[in-house]
Amino acid sequence: MTNKKATISLPETDANIELSIYSGTMGPDVVDVGSLTGHGLFTYDPGFVSTASCESQITYIDGDKGILLHRGYPIDQLAESSNYLETCYLLLYGELPTHEQYEQFVSVIQNHTMVHEQIRTFFNGFRRDAHPMAVMCGVVGALSAFYHDSLDISNERHREIAAYRLVAKIPTIAAMCYKFSVGQPFMYPDNQLSYSENFLHMMFGTPCEPSKISPTLAKAMDRIFLLHADHEQNASTSTVRLAGSSGANPFACIAAGIVALWGPSHGGANEAVLEMLQEIGDVSRIDEYVARAKDKEDPFRLMGFGHRVYKNFDPRAKVMKESADEVLQELGKENDPLLAIAKRLEEIALEDDYFISKKLYPNVDFYSGIILKAIGIPTSMFTVIFAVGRTVGWIAHWNEMISGNYRIGRPRQLYTGQAQRDFVPMKKRS
Repeated sequence: MTNKKATISLPETDANIELSIYSGTMGPDVVDVGSLTGHGLFTYDPGFVSTASCESQITYIDGDKGILLHRGYPIDQLAESSNYLETCYLLLYGELPTHEQYEQFVSVIQNHTMVHEQIRTFFNGFRRDAHPMAVMCGVVGALSAFYHDSLDISNERHREIAAYRLVAKIPTIAAMCYKFSVGQPFMYPDNQLSYSENFLHMMFGTPCEPSKISPTLAKAMDRIFLLHADHEQNASTSTVRLAGSSGANPFACIAAGIVALWGPSHGGANEAVLEMLQEIGDVSRIDEYVARAKDKEDPFRLMGFGHRVYKNFDPRAKVMKESADEVLQELGKENDPLLAIAKRLEEIALEDDYFISKKLYPNVDFYSGIILKAIGIPTSMFTVIFAVGRTVGWIAHWNEMISGNYRIGRPRQLYTGQAQRDFVPMKKRS
């Protein structure tokens, strides 16, 4: 980082404050406003959308240009040539693994896929109709009660073991959440399968017969995990960092991230896509809903189009579209009513001047929702699967923070409540 200076003048005084300006490897410069507190000032930035809360070397996004880099590697190259576990290694360690390092990493993850047997009984405390994300939050948060030997956050090896456990066990727990909701027996992991194959085995397999995993579906599942692995300082990642800044154990921090992800404005986007398709109901009603989407007075919005960060095409969407096409062809579901609506909406968004001018292109949530629906995963599980993929990003950011110099998070506020006043006894209040 290079160091430049900016000066601001305080109103009604002759005082000037000199602030440092830092330049990262890529992206806008940032102004260090920390010294403002010494002058009785804070910055005001609702949502922290103009505030760099940390320094990070993990992920870079340029929304205007549609760029997403993990440790410098473009997301489309990773999605085309890598796989989820190799990307996990990259996010955790900063470099792509050698063949030997990769094989060892995969072996370690496989050795941690099972969960403590008592966790099976933990599920019985939930109602059968509980939302899978509610169960996920509780079970992941409880992991610290089962794995006491990796809770010293100052110990680098403990942090590494916790990372392995979380990457390996989250898919197992996610599949258990689904099995519990449908009343089927839990399926133990099969470590002869790949990461995504194993997840599909635990989701849809039964003890009655061997699992048959389609390579096409496994590849699509792996891409979903990979394309959701990290996305810089979003709400859930920032939550993990803030929780971690207090010294909380890694399992609690990841549970906090899951809670933040559960919000419909964050992790529920692909679920909202399916709900929208169900609301439209039939291809014949698409023009009606497109017209409503263009009407500024109508609250209806097409879900899965455009992105808060990307002002151009979502770089993850192109690869996800390829997987969506492959999955629909594999399953012969090109004529599924909801998927037919989705395909027509996609055509309109890519051809209609209104969508093109506003850059409302189909995003990763649009295509991932189509894939998950086609595979047979219920919408209540969509955010759980998002959490599976994002876990490694959360861990990477948590570990990066704990490994460096950090302070407990303490945002300030612009207070607009009552000024100081004296207490009035109840009998004297009018």
